[in-house]
Amino acid sequence: MKVIILAGGMGTRISEESYLKPKPMIEIGGLPILWHIMKYYSSFGYHEFIICCGYKGHVIKEYFADYYLHRSDVTFDFSAENRMTVHQNVAEPWKVTLVDTGLNTQTGARIKRVAPYIGDDSFMLTYGDGLGDVDLTALLDQHRRSGKTVTLTGVQPGGRYGVLELREESVIGFREKSKEDGGWINAGFMIAEPQLFDYLRADEACVLEQSPMEALAREGRLGVYKHRGFWQCMDTRRDHDQLEAIWNRGNPPWSRGEKV
Repeated sequence: MKVIILAGGMGTRISEESYLKPKPMIEIGGLPILWHIMKYYSSFGYHEFIICCGYKGHVIKEYFADYYLHRSDVTFDFSAENRMTVHQNVAEPWKVTLVDTGLNTQTGARIKRVAPYIGDDSFMLTYGDGLGDVDLTALLDQHRRSGKTVTLTGVQPGGRYGVLELREESVIGFREKSKEDGGWINAGFMIAEPQLFDYLRADEACVLEQSPMEALAREGRLGVYKHRGFWQCMDTRRDHDQLEAIWNRGNPPWSRGEKV
């Protein structure tokens, strides 16, 4: 199953770094948060990624163009044959497709524009700025049992996000941000059927979280997997510093015990 990662936003609330690079390339523990997200999916056996690029997308492309060298020991021998030797390659078994989905394109349109790379199969979908220890196997199991078009992961982080209105395992609507009322919000880590593309438009103003999801909710086609474990987005410098501190303590929740 392929994984779409939305990585085209400008990250205006963390502009201290995002003026130089796209937000998914801001580092946690010396590695881009995008890498951490991909590593997490890969730990469940998902190795094929479609990255929706936009703002400073060339930075992401250059990172993966040089990834093999970044993750290996290398000897450059200029003395005789101008030869390069790679030692102890530790690069992951990933297939990564990087798609320029536009500078100002909204989330729904970015997804629509990568539809040719997905085909007729179910796919995973997430944001390029959030980490968690979501049980992707349980998420997939619930999605398949439910028959929904989309199943998103809901978390309860507090009161600064738009809130989902739920009925058991279905999303029935949305409401405005609420202050510390325990409401559930969309944390990403979604699974979707290709029918989702029918709800999306390719014009850059299409926002996934607005009319497409609202329509799915009205039709009973939008499910929620309730995650009560760790989840943290990286919207601000404070968020970044919290993730960095968790990483520095060792064995962060999203690492699943694996070493870098």
